[in-house]
Amino acid sequence: MPSLWQLPLLFGAGLAAGFVDSVAGGGGLITIPLLLNVGLDPQHALGTNKLQATFGSGSASWHYAEAGAVPLGDCGPGFLFSLAGAALGALAVQRVDPLFLKRAIPVLLLAVAVYTLLKPRLGAEDSRPRMPRARFDAVFGLGLGFYDGFFGPGTGMFWAMAYVVVLGFNLTRATGYTKVMNFASNLSSLAFFLLGRNVLFGAGLSMGFGQLLGARIGSRMVVDKGARFIRPVFISMVLALTLKLLYDAYF
Repeated sequence: MPSLWQLPLLFGAGLAAGFVDSVAGGGGLITIPLLLNVGLDPQHALGTNKLQATFGSGSASWHYAEAGAVPLGDCGPGFLFSLAGAALGALAVQRVDPLFLKRAIPVLLLAVAVYTLLKPRLGAEDSRPRMPRARFDAVFGLGLGFYDGFFGPGTGMFWAMAYVVVLGFNLTRATGYTKVMNFASNLSSLAFFLLGRNVLFGAGLSMGFGQLLGARIGSRMVVDKGARFIRPVFISMVLALTLKLLYDAYF
């Protein structure tokens, strides 16, 4: 259990992570290293991180819905598929070594960054969808939900790109929908960590309250400023996460 003097530090980390996550994803780059550095073992760090991340994705979802950026009623099928996919991923990771993903995902994230850089108008406005919505919800809900439960880093970035490239959403709208799907897979994964008693509530709630505030600030800025604000933050976080995962996988 972290000391009392560490709780304000955890709150501040949650605040920063909530802001970053609500805009572009990648808040785990801030929270997981800190949880490990205050003395948590990896299982408790991951479980506690899921608790605080659930606060952030839930808060961001609410604020995007409140601002009219995402109608929650339109998210039902994707939400349910993401819940189911994350549950399957959390079960599978207990039986399968995720080494392949640790080495493959940085390459995919790098491709996302390059693709975004080469298309400066990507997500600036809505475009024609390339897949029926029902199929999209099933395929990406199960697939990315599974990935989040199984491994996790970059899930929000993959969701945002899927909404922009496959469904033709603008980047602001895609970011709102992404947070709802993140909330679903976070809830599902958190349930498994709770069953395994791998969640520290003191640390998780301290960070969670920071996440609530950070997500509120970030989602407001996204709604006010749109794609011109999201794009540089998104690319920066994709590159930062890519470098971190490359280092972890190969060095």
